[in-house]
Amino acid sequence: MDGADYGVLAPAWAGTAAASLSSDTAFVQAMLDVEAAWVQVQADASLCSAEDAQAVHSVASVERYDLALLASRTPDGANALIPLLGMMRELLARDGAPQTASSALHRGATSQDIIDSALMLVLSKTMAQTLADLRSAADGLARLAQAHLSTVCIARSLTQHALPTTFGWKAASWLSAIVDAEKQLDTASRQLRLQWGGAVGTLASLEQFLDGAGGTKASSQQLSSQLARVLGLQDPGTPWHTNRMPILQLGSALGAAIAALGTFGADVLTSSRPEIGELSEPRETGKGGSSAMPQKQNPVRSVLLRNAAFSAPGLLSTLFTAAGTAVDERPDGGWHAEWGALRELARLGAGAAFHAAFLANGLGVNLPAIARNLALGGDAVLSERLASVLAPLVDGGKAAIQKLVRRSLDEELSLHELLRSQIPADRLGDAELAELFDPAGYLGAADRFTTTVLADYSARKEQWQSQN
Repeated sequence: MDGADYGVLAPAWAGTAAASLSSDTAFVQAMLDVEAAWVQVQADASLCSAEDAQAVHSVASVERYDLALLASRTPDGANALIPLLGMMRELLARDGAPQTASSALHRGATSQDIIDSALMLVLSKTMAQTLADLRSAADGLARLAQAHLSTVCIARSLTQHALPTTFGWKAASWLSAIVDAEKQLDTASRQLRLQWGGAVGTLASLEQFLDGAGGTKASSQQLSSQLARVLGLQDPGTPWHTNRMPILQLGSALGAAIAALGTFGADVLTSSRPEIGELSEPRETGKGGSSAMPQKQNPVRSVLLRNAAFSAPGLLSTLFTAAGTAVDERPDGGWHAEWGALRELARLGAGAAFHAAFLANGLGVNLPAIARNLALGGDAVLSERLASVLAPLVDGGKAAIQKLVRRSLDEELSLHELLRSQIPADRLGDAELAELFDPAGYLGAADRFTTTVLADYSARKEQWQSQN
């Protein structure tokens, strides 16, 4: 048994790209990448030799390390970087590297520099995958919104039939939330920052080394800026080791995306219940089967979106609690609590976006069921419209119409006939009254709202295509 985390109890991201992009292996490799890049930056500034950089590069491959052993040593220093450095130096010595390579390794840095920066590298890759899948999901929803611009359906309020709407506007509402989340996540992904501050955020050790290096023209600021460029991270100019806002911004962006996808999944779950039957997940070989009931086709992708939405708030709470209780120049436990919570949010976001892309691009829309459910509400679903238009024509105004609506429901009578009996034909003809009972005539600005969302989506799509 190797002790690896394969996601057996995390179906929202297991088996997706997030599993490998954010694995322990990926994180350890990211720490090795930061260490190797730092020595290379020093070599480029003539602070160590090219041979030193090559020696460190040769031990910066995760395949050379026993991760189970690394994990077992992690509690000794409360983080994985401390034992990893010891292992790196052991390998350098075994490889016959010069002592100067070991000295250049981790020079002037601290564990938080490497771990925070490595987390940013891991997030960079997982968030790129998440954005790609969010955009694919948006494509699918945009097509649904356009195709069903005029598909009249029932809108539900507090679980009950409310008024007519269009399925196009329903799909556009999902799309609008996902596009907003995509924008927020895209912004956050472009602000992934290098953390570089040394033991207490002053770079004192590095500054002292540079003062005594003799002849070098590189400053600590220039070196950290170059390291940020090599790693593909933003250069914040100053350390953020006590400022946990970057973590909260990333977590919030991931949480927002997961929430938007959760709403989509929850609506699909409700609408795919057999007694409603308006929507269905795409049928995929090997997906949705039951271990005990062969007839079932479970909406598993929607279930996983909901799973992610249930899981994310607790993780966000951990990040906010850690940030709000951070103390000193390195928090005593709060910083440590961030790692797992942030990685799991990244995994859930990537996994949820992956499943949402499949769902949005293969969602089945059952038009007969939509029409049937719209008809179930009867004439009463137009009661808001009827009360507004017909109040001047009925003795007692709106209150009288409300009584007629309740009577029609209680006694299962035709609201149309009840109103016809109360309104003189010379004041409102049969054709005019019938027109008021047409759901397609009471959709408000649904069409306009849908086309507005589609236009905004098209503009946003042009932006991300131009960026890539």
